[in-house]
Amino acid sequence: MNKFKISFLIAGFYSAFTLSTAIAQSQPGKEWQKLFNGKDLSGWKQVAGAASYAVEDSTIVGTTVMNTGNTFLVTEKEYGDFILELDAKIGNTNSGVQTRSHYDAAGNQGKGLVFGRQVEFDPTERKWSGGIYDEARRMWLYPLELNPEAKDAFKVGDYNHIKIECIGNTMKTWVNGIPTAYVVDTLDKQGFIGLQVHAVSKQEDAGQKVYFKNINIKTTKLKPEPFSKDIYVVNYVPNTLTPDEKSNGYKLLFDGKSTKGWRSAKAQTFPKNGWEVKDGIFSVLAAKGTEAGNGGDIVTLDQYKAFDVSFEFKLTPGANSGMKYFVTLQEKTDGSAIGLEYQVLDDELHPDAKLGRDGNRTLASLYDLMTSNKQPRFLRKIGEWNNARIIAYPDKRVEHYLNGVKVLEYQRGSQAFKDLVKISKYKDWSNFGEAPQGHLLYRIMEMQ
Repeated sequence: MNKFKISFLIAGFYSAFTLSTAIAQSQPGKEWQKLFNGKDLSGWKQVAGAASYAVEDSTIVGTTVMNTGNTFLVTEKEYGDFILELDAKIGNTNSGVQTRSHYDAAGNQGKGLVFGRQVEFDPTERKWSGGIYDEARRMWLYPLELNPEAKDAFKVGDYNHIKIECIGNTMKTWVNGIPTAYVVDTLDKQGFIGLQVHAVSKQEDAGQKVYFKNINIKTTKLKPEPFSKDIYVVNYVPNTLTPDEKSNGYKLLFDGKSTKGWRSAKAQTFPKNGWEVKDGIFSVLAAKGTEAGNGGDIVTLDQYKAFDVSFEFKLTPGANSGMKYFVTLQEKTDGSAIGLEYQVLDDELHPDAKLGRDGNRTLASLYDLMTSNKQPRFLRKIGEWNNARIIAYPDKRVEHYLNGVKVLEYQRGSQAFKDLVKISKYKDWSNFGEAPQGHLLYRIMEMQ
């Protein structure tokens, strides 16, 4: 299966894409240092909420308290590159470990605000423990929908061995020896390490405890540990691939410098007008309210049978755009070329979100066919970056992801798919969406 990372930026009036068993505990020594002495909280301080922290039996025990925000016990010292190992246990309450994080005393209306990347401990049925969450900032960076094989690694009610590797701009996590999450980021070269007691809103959740012990850190002679092959990498560095992504078969569809690999959907050459490559950004000019207007849609030179393509996008108010796939360019049309489409839209301001059927023209939907199942808490504001991913499997299964969460899946050519086509705008196209291969297409359309 072909794998790609689209890492380009579409600017203008619409949207932007940056295509793009038993575990041995490390023993403190010359290279490893204890962050917790097992006796008291020396070297740590409490910030933000009013939950309690105490030392019991060589363990840091945090206890939830009603009517307070998330509470953190953070190191007085900041760290850059490190490998951190610890053992943690939770019951029915959420918790986590902050890495390279920061504190704004004036934040949260003067109550104090901790922000930065957190390794999640999740007691719920979704099982996202070991995933990476950007506390009080970008939210989920690596939910375990991106690595479902690791969901069962964490055991609620038992101690779990957690390993966190932060070297350069790369962050990796392991739970009980199982590789869990992998993020390459552009933020936070250093910061404190913190232990979280999550806020609770129900009286029956007050008094819940979280446990941390054997907290050791290594900051010298660091050597990255290889991750298992084929584990998905979330890479926020525009127009780049990590060595692991390259070895897993990914390639860039935009090199940040040229239009290489792309052409007009209506010609063999790239559009002469309407597009610009500058400063690592692929920009399109306004289309004056016309579909496929100005420079028009662009497509990949190559066609693909099965693929894993990911991209970042940022919406301006009223944006309407999308990524089409299995585009054959055989159909005659005055507008955008025909193909399956991952919808990119401002659901609040663009009128197309109210058309179609049951929301099947909204963000991340399979346009005019299937509505994406997205929760508001995982959406990002207009003007902020979102992550999209489309996986088309050899057996014709297709999945759409938004910000790391799978929001729909279907099978091309199935009876259920054919039934959807019959009641859609594509009903007059023979065997719509069932081509054995096709181009990827970037569609641009200005709000009317």
